[in-house]
Amino acid sequence: MSERISRDLSGRAAEVALRVAELLETLCSEEAGGESVAFLRDWAASAAHRAAAAPGARPAADTPLDRLVHRFGLRPLETELVLFAGLPEEHEGLARTFRTMNPGGAPHPSVGLAGLLTDCAARTAAPGGVRGRAADRVALRRLLHEGPAVRAGVLALTGEGPFHERSLTLADGLWEALHGHPARPAVLEEADPGPPVAGLDGWLELPESVRAVAALRSREPRILLVGARDETVGLSRCAALAHAAGLGLFAARTRPEDPRAMGLLGLHAAVRDAVPLLVVPASAGGAAGPVTPAVARIPGPLLVCAAPGTVRPGPQRPVLTVPVGPIGTADRRAAWRAALPEAPEHAPELAARHPLDPALTAQVALDVHSRAALAPGAGEDGGGPDVSGAIRARAGALLPPGVDLVSPQARWPRLVLGGEADGQLRDAVARLRHQALVLDDWRLREAARAARGVRLLLTGPPGTGKSLAAEVLATEAGRDLLVVDGSELVSKYIGETEKNLAACFEVAERTQAVFLLDEADALFATRTEVSEANDRFANMETAYLLQRLDRFDGLAVLTTNLRQNIDAAFIRRMDFVVEFPLPDEAGRYRMWELHLPRALLHADVDLAGLAQHYPVPGGWIRNAAIGAAFRAADDGGAVRQGHLVDAMRREYGKAGRPFPGEPAGPGGAGADRRAARALDSAYDSSAYDFPAPVIDRRTQKESS
Repeated sequence: MSERISRDLSGRAAEVALRVAELLETLCSEEAGGESVAFLRDWAASAAHRAAAAPGARPAADTPLDRLVHRFGLRPLETELVLFAGLPEEHEGLARTFRTMNPGGAPHPSVGLAGLLTDCAARTAAPGGVRGRAADRVALRRLLHEGPAVRAGVLALTGEGPFHERSLTLADGLWEALHGHPARPAVLEEADPGPPVAGLDGWLELPESVRAVAALRSREPRILLVGARDETVGLSRCAALAHAAGLGLFAARTRPEDPRAMGLLGLHAAVRDAVPLLVVPASAGGAAGPVTPAVARIPGPLLVCAAPGTVRPGPQRPVLTVPVGPIGTADRRAAWRAALPEAPEHAPELAARHPLDPALTAQVALDVHSRAALAPGAGEDGGGPDVSGAIRARAGALLPPGVDLVSPQARWPRLVLGGEADGQLRDAVARLRHQALVLDDWRLREAARAARGVRLLLTGPPGTGKSLAAEVLATEAGRDLLVVDGSELVSKYIGETEKNLAACFEVAERTQAVFLLDEADALFATRTEVSEANDRFANMETAYLLQRLDRFDGLAVLTTNLRQNIDAAFIRRMDFVVEFPLPDEAGRYRMWELHLPRALLHADVDLAGLAQHYPVPGGWIRNAAIGAAFRAADDGGAVRQGHLVDAMRREYGKAGRPFPGEPAGPGGAGADRRAARALDSAYDSSAYDFPAPVIDRRTQKESS
C-alpha cells in the first residue's frame, strides 16, 4: 500500500509538471526553455507510467493527500498548489528547473509562476476570457493570504521581495509524509506510546474514559488532558484511549506554546489519519508557570500527556481531564498474566506484592524476559520469575541523592521485641499483604473509605531496634527497603525539600519498596504560628508531607527518637505507632546470644551476667560484641569475658555515662550485681541521652 500511495502521488504531481511544461513552451523560446521543457515532459511521462503500472486500484479517498484535503477543507486550486509546491521534492532535476525560473534563485516555484499556471488553466478552460483570468489571480492572492492551506501551515510563502517573487513552499516533512513515509520535522521529537497494555479494561469503563473515547470518535475540536507524573503511565493511557476509539496516534514532544510546531503536529497527524498527541516535557512549565498550548492550527481533538501543573488549557476549546487511576486488583492481575504468560499462576501473588501500574508491569516484564534469556533459570524464587530483581535493577538509575535501595535480609528472629510492639509490627505486614483482599475483594475501600498503604511511626530511644524493625518488615513483606536520610533532603532553598521528597516517593511507588525515613522529626516537626517568612515555608513543607503521605499506597516507616517533636497531624495519620522500649534482662540476654555464636566464646564468658549487669539498648550490645570479636581476633584466641567488658566500657564512655564496673562471677550476688539491678530499675532514656528541646522550625531553617 505504501508503494502504491507513493506512486499515486508522483502521478498526480506529473499532471502538474506537464502543465508547467506547456506553460514554458508558451512563454519561452526553444533556446531558453527547451531543455527544461524536455526534462519536465520526460519526467512526467515516466512518473505517470509508474503510477499506471503499480498493482491494484487507486485507494479511494484514502491517500495521505486525500486525508489532508478532507481534514483541512482544501479547495481544488489549493490541492493543485500543494502538488505544485511539492515538485522540487520529487527530483533534483525539478528543483534545478525551478531554481532557474525563481527570481530569488530558490529551488521552489515562485508565486508569479503559480499565477501564470493559473492563467494558463483559465485560458484553456475559456479562451480569450481575460476577465476570468484576472478573477483567478485575485482568488489565488486571497488563497495565499487567508486560505485554509495557509492558515493550517500546509503552504507557506518564503523569501523577501514583491509578492509574486516570493517562493511557494510546503510544511517541513509534509511531502515525504504524503508519500506515506514516516518522516517528521526536527521540531517534533518522536515519542512512542507503544501498543496498548493489558490491565486497563476497568479503567476504560470509568465515566471519564468513556467520555474521552467518545470525544476522539467525534473528531470535534477538544483538548483531552491526561495528567500523569510518570510519562510512561500517561502515554499508555493515551494509547488505550486511541485503541478503544479505533484510531491511531501521532505522538511528539515539542513546545506547546510554539504555533508553528503545534501546526506541524496537527498536519502530520492528519495525513496519517491519526490523533495528534502532544507530550509536554516535564520542564515545560518552569519558573513562568504552566504553558498554554497553541491549538489554533490543530483540527479535531488533541490529546495532551503532561505532568500535573505544566499545562493550562486556553479558553478556545472545551477540555476533558482524564485521570490515570484508579486501577483495581483484577486489572493488576490481568496485567501480570498478560506480561508473564509463562507464569499465570503467579499473577495474584505478583499483583499483591508488586501493585504496579499496568504500563510499568509491561516494562518490568521486558526486563524479566531479557534476564531469563541471558541466564535461564537464574534468579527464580520457587520457580517464579525474578520480578523483584528486575524492579530493583531498573530503579537503581532513578535514586536521588541521600537514598539507598537495599535488599533486606533480617527476619523476625533477629528482632528482640515482645509484647504489644511485636504484635503491631506483625499486624502491619499482614495488613499490607491482605489489602487487595480486604479493600477490593471485600469492598471495604468503598464501604469504609479505607485508604491503601500502611503507615508506621516507630518511636523510642536510640539503639532500640527501630531501623532493624524496618528491615524486618521489608523482608517479611517480600519487598526492598528504600532508606531515606531526612537530613540529606532538607534544603534551605524554597521548594527544594518538597522536590527531593517527591522524587523519593516516586521511586518508592515505582519499586513498591518499603519507605524508611529515619530521623523523621527533622521533617515532620510541629507546625508553628507564622511570624516570619521562614515559618510559612516550613509549614508548607509539613503540609506537603501530610498530603503526600496520605497518597502513598505502600508501606511507609518513620522513625524518631523525639516523639514530642512530631506534628499531631502526622500521629493521627499513622496506622500504627509502635513504642520501642529498652530491653529487659531476658531481651538483653537474647541479644548477646544472637550477636555472639557459642563457638566463638571462651569458657569464662557469662552472657547472663553481662545481660544483668549492663542495662543497655540493643545497639550497644551489637557494638560491644563486634568490638570484642575484633579484640579476640587480634589476640589470636576466642572471645573472653575481659574482651566483652572492655568493649562495654567503651560504649559507656561514648555515651558519657559512668561505667558500672565488671560483673560478678557466675555464682556471685555481690554489691555489683545489686547495683546493676538498681540501675536497671531506674534506667530510662534520659539516663544515656540528654533530653532535647522541642524543635523550633525557624532555628532549623536558619541553621540549614
